[in-house]
Amino acid sequence: MKFLDNDKIIEAFHFRHACKVFDGSKKLSEQDFRTILESARLSPSSFGFEPWNLLILRDKAVREKIFAPTWGGQDALKNASEFVIILARKNADLHPQSTYITHMMNDIHGLNAEAQSLRRGFFDTFQKDHFCFYNNDPKIFDWACKQCYIALGNMLSVAGLLGVDSLPIEGFNRAQVEEILADSGLLDSKHFGVAVMCAFGFRLNEPKHAKTRQSLESITRFV
Repeated sequence: MKFLDNDKIIEAFHFRHACKVFDGSKKLSEQDFRTILESARLSPSSFGFEPWNLLILRDKAVREKIFAPTWGGQDALKNASEFVIILARKNADLHPQSTYITHMMNDIHGLNAEAQSLRRGFFDTFQKDHFCFYNNDPKIFDWACKQCYIALGNMLSVAGLLGVDSLPIEGFNRAQVEEILADSGLLDSKHFGVAVMCAFGFRLNEPKHAKTRQSLESITRFV
C-alpha cells in the first residue's frame, strides 16, 4: 500500500531546512504536534527496547534556565512553538538484567518466561561479544543515543511532511544542561542523559540558500 506520492515525499525533504529563526507568533496545532510525537513513539529501536524519553519544554522558566548552555538553540528556546529534549537511557536501565528490560519484555512485548529468557540471553551476548559494551556506562549511553537519533529523524521527516519547520540541536553543553534539568526535578541522572534536542514551529523568513547535498551517485554504491 502506497500512502504518499514519491514527488510529494521528496518535496517535503526539500522543504525541510534547519530553521535558525522561528516566528514566535505562530503555534503548531496540537494535532500536528501529537502526530510528530507519535512518529517518535512508533520509531524502531534495537531489540525494540525504546531507550528514550521525550521531555517537552513548554514552561518558559525552564527554557530560560537552559538558555545559556544551549548555544545552538537559543532562538528556538525563545520562539519555537515546541522544544523537545530527547533523553537516552543509561546502563542502569539497559543492563540485560535490569528492571526496565524485564518491564519491556513482559509488559510491552508480552513475552512469556521462556521467550524472555532467550531474548535476555541474546541481548547479553550482543552486549558482551557483538558490540562489546557490556557494563560500560559511556558506551551503552552512546548506543542508546544512536537509537534516539532514529526517533529524531522520524520526527524531523514527519514535521516536514506536515509543513512544519524544525531544528535538530547538538549545540549545547551536555553536563550543564543535565545539571539544570536534574536540579529542576526533570532528570533522573542515574537513568537518563540528554541525547539531543529539537525544536518545531514555523520559519520567520524563507531560507537564504537552496538545500545543498552531494549527488546520490557520489554517496551510493550498488554491488
